[in-house]
Amino acid sequence: MISFFRRFFQSKIGLPIFIGFLVLMALAFAAADITGSTFGGVSGGDRVAVVDGEQIPTTDLVTAANTALDQVRQQNPTLTMPEFIEAGVLDEVLRQLIDRYAIANYAENYGLRAGENLVNSEILQIDAFNSLTGDFDQQVYLAALQQRGLSDAVFRRDLADGLLEDQLLRPALIAPQMPEKIARQYAALVLERRRGEIALIPSAAFAPTTGPTQAQLTEWYGENRTQFIRPERRTLRFAVFGEDTLDVSATPTAAEIAARFQRDAEQYKATERRAITSFVVPTQDAANALATRIRGGTSLEAAARAAGFSASATELRTREELANATSFAFAENVFEAPDGGVVAPAQGTLGWYVARVDEVERLPARSLADVRDDIVAQLGVEKRSAAIADLTAEIEAEIDSGTALTEVAEAYGLTLETTPPLLATGEVFGRPDAQIVPQLAPVLSTAFQMEESEPQLAEVVPGRQFVAFEVARIEEAAAPPLAEVEEQAEAAWRRAQGAKLARAAADRIVGKVRGDTELAAAMAAEDKPGFEREAIDLERRELLAQRQGNLPPPLVLLFSMAEGSVKLLEAPRDIGWYVISLDEIATDPVDGEPGLLEQTRRQLAPTLTEEYRRQAAVAMREQLGTTVNDDAVEAVRKQLAGEQ
Repeated sequence: MISFFRRFFQSKIGLPIFIGFLVLMALAFAAADITGSTFGGVSGGDRVAVVDGEQIPTTDLVTAANTALDQVRQQNPTLTMPEFIEAGVLDEVLRQLIDRYAIANYAENYGLRAGENLVNSEILQIDAFNSLTGDFDQQVYLAALQQRGLSDAVFRRDLADGLLEDQLLRPALIAPQMPEKIARQYAALVLERRRGEIALIPSAAFAPTTGPTQAQLTEWYGENRTQFIRPERRTLRFAVFGEDTLDVSATPTAAEIAARFQRDAEQYKATERRAITSFVVPTQDAANALATRIRGGTSLEAAARAAGFSASATELRTREELANATSFAFAENVFEAPDGGVVAPAQGTLGWYVARVDEVERLPARSLADVRDDIVAQLGVEKRSAAIADLTAEIEAEIDSGTALTEVAEAYGLTLETTPPLLATGEVFGRPDAQIVPQLAPVLSTAFQMEESEPQLAEVVPGRQFVAFEVARIEEAAAPPLAEVEEQAEAAWRRAQGAKLARAAADRIVGKVRGDTELAAAMAAEDKPGFEREAIDLERRELLAQRQGNLPPPLVLLFSMAEGSVKLLEAPRDIGWYVISLDEIATDPVDGEPGLLEQTRRQLAPTLTEEYRRQAAVAMREQLGTTVNDDAVEAVRKQLAGEQ
């Protein structure tokens, strides 16, 4: 695929651009959100919207935005809130928040309820709120909410709203079916082939070679600080300790050794094990007759085959093991027979056993002197593990009581280390080749949710190795002072100036192409280096298969344009401008692809469910009356973006 498309994926945001059929061609009955040009008499910045007379506090929007960012950070840990806001996600968060209020209020207006008992039952089913015993723990519950920045009241309200939505909408959305005629239109999109050209008019071709002045650069940097935001960095202070570092006594006493020998005396007694070959027959008479033949010289295997049975051999077993596998009587007979001899037939659960003793292993009893070294080693491991567990519990108690990590380390002889500033991915900021100690990797996500100087203890290798750690310093995500990135800022300023001229050139090219000039000729007329152009001849399903959902926006636009049209698209971060020209659209018949229609209907069912839900939410918002406080929303946007 065209090489310069990759530049779309160099953004720090890194949010995947996922499109399917509905991105390229929206449902005809899709509805728009309500924004409202006035605010119905509500003033001030303490609420972002009013739904059916109920105010949505600005704190709810802030909480929802932080929660959404946390979810996205599971795929992109270094994503910052300013970048998140710049991507335009806050509008979608607000829409979902308003929908939540509207659906819940609509449900209550029509008599549906989600009482305290129902909400409590939902909370009790959430495993994250359980203690180690598997039961609900109030302290765990409150700690989990605090970690997410939620109050009990807000969380309960959200659960209640979700329960009301389930009661109201789930019956209607459980199994939507897309009409065949509509599904046929979408199926045809899969077979659609588009031919055209995409060109990049790079900003670099027009960028000035001198400037800016310091005043120009300072002003521009102030307006474009979000381009230079550094992700949150954390410096950790930690100590790794365990069986190889803690000074513990693990040498057992003579009394302990003797007591262990006495406790395990049974395993040190003389033992005998036997291996046999046997088969089972249904009657005692048959077993006796076959045993007589074997004693007369016929091999057990030959006697079994002649009688229509199959003999099988066993490994060495003790008397008890053999009795458990067959029967007590048979085991007794086996251990009375001589080595190599035929065993007297005995009855088991499956019939009568005919057997031969193949091997006898006799181990003499072992004295304390014989097993002393083994017992010492065993007790040493146990005592060391117990001592480490006790010391670890003491250290944990010290940490939980508020003792500083430096004091704990000094008291227990631990070696404290400090990391360089780390990103949430585990990379060292500014040094991508540097590696952190492996013991920190399991606790890194926890460390990025902790406050400064609040140490914790974690088990790295169960029972053997531990790490005590704390956040020594938090550097919030923010743009650095201009002096630290002046060189990069100057390059970005030149690129931004070049982008303005590149836009003018792109407009001229688009105008000429619309006037029947070939795209290549229109580009050549600009007489600038670095222009790129590539012919496109793609079927939609080929496009989707190649990029696995990460589709370059120029191609997305190409597959949503009218035949014979020319469009202009801005590239990210002032890279330049794309000129997209669509020459031809061709579509093969849907009936020529067996199964495609039904496959399309199945694939679109989840999307149809969400579409119906959004339509229902829009209708409820209209009926209830919804107003948005644009000033308050903008204030929240600036606050989250760090602009105020």
